[in-house]
Amino acid sequence: MSVGTIIRFDEVRGYGFIAPVGGGEDVFVHVNDFGEHRELIQVGLRVAYEVAEGDRGLKVASLTVLDQPSGPRGAVAPAATPRAAPAPKTEAGPAAAGDDLADCDVLSSSEFTVEATELLIQRVPSLTGAQIAQIRDGMLKLARSHGWVD
Repeated sequence: MSVGTIIRFDEVRGYGFIAPVGGGEDVFVHVNDFGEHRELIQVGLRVAYEVAEGDRGLKVASLTVLDQPSGPRGAVAPAATPRAAPAPKTEAGPAAAGDDLADCDVLSSSEFTVEATELLIQRVPSLTGAQIAQIRDGMLKLARSHGWVD
């Protein structure tokens, strides 16, 4: 069995993609592949799976959920993690130069990855899982180089 992470899942259409841990082509997964564990489906969920060759590429032949939806690093974060709202700006203008981060929402790498994936799915739903992974990885490198993520 291979191990991977759900990187995209459209609840309305009932399908998504798994990124293999060791890299390689993303694997198509359908809601029915989760059986009685459908309520656990979310971006970031780790799964073990067997692959079959489908008409359009790799697809899941069997699947086992590895993580429960909460826990330490490596476990799944909730689909929408509430964050504190930025501090309101005063009428005096923007924050002082030494207080640049006062209005910033610094994310962890995993939170940034989830946010970026969701944005890409919403804005360009025709992207493949592999394309999303490449764009997201580039965005994460940029964010790290600017200190936008922890």
